[in-house]
Amino acid sequence: MKARDILIGAGIGFLAGYVLKEYAGGEHITPEKALKTVKENIQDHIPVNGSWIHMTAENYKKDDLEYKVYRGGISSTKEGETTQMDFIVDAKTGTILELSS
Repeated sequence: MKARDILIGAGIGFLAGYVLKEYAGGEHITPEKALKTVKENIQDHIPVNGSWIHMTAENYKKDDLEYKVYRGGISSTKEGETTQMDFIVDAKTGTILELSS
């Protein structure tokens, strides 16, 4: 076997794997990235002191649409009073679907 044949085979294998990953559509963001996205999005409105997130995605239905989601929460202290808020974030896009106290 020539080195050129090996490189061509490896390149085709890499390209096929990449295309399959992109079109499979089953990829989720990591829970850590979802939590970071939530904190970045609400940080300007609510001061975040602490946070947590479930590490396993679960099924969730809202407005007749089904999602894979992560559930989590944040704590915030404002004027000496601590409040807890729960959130539900889309596991595929990181979009906050629900934020409640």
